[in-house]
Amino acid sequence: MRLTHADRDSAMEALREAYALGQLDEAELEERLDLALKAKFPADLQPLLADVVPQQRGARGWPPRPGAAGPEPEVSSNPSERLLASVAHFSGYASVFGPLLMLLVARDTAPYVRRHILEALNYQITVMAGSVVLLMLSWLILPAVAFVFLVLGWVFLPAVAAIATLAQGTWRYPLTWRPVRDS
Repeated sequence: MRLTHADRDSAMEALREAYALGQLDEAELEERLDLALKAKFPADLQPLLADVVPQQRGARGWPPRPGAAGPEPEVSSNPSERLLASVAHFSGYASVFGPLLMLLVARDTAPYVRRHILEALNYQITVMAGSVVLLMLSWLILPAVAFVFLVLGWVFLPAVAAIATLAQGTWRYPLTWRPVRDS
């Protein structure tokens, strides 16, 4: 049976996730994505995903598509951890310095808290980098409009993230560059 576009996209997303988790370097990711694009049968994808895919696999041997039933993300039942994670998101209103200070101070906290601190820090780095780029291009109309949306995201998304964290949810900021990873 030949691969469908959805199956190929699912495998490519699994490779990108492995890259985001630090399991692949950039050159290896590019090579595997190229091979995944050229794959015609499920057997062609097996060696590409064998060492990076989590143990839970879909019916054909690769990860289930997004939205399919899968393991739930880790959620803390400890109220103090949820509060600290929420404070990490609120600290984003102090630009990069709030989450960075929390990362330095709370280095040895629970993985749940650390993950939220890193998420808040990565979002603030993304906002800062986006602001610099969009301000340099502000003489154009489209970057000026994009800058308005960037500012709106900076104003509202940390509050939404903090509230979601307090309500025992997990939060990942949309369209975020994640240069800082947990080691």
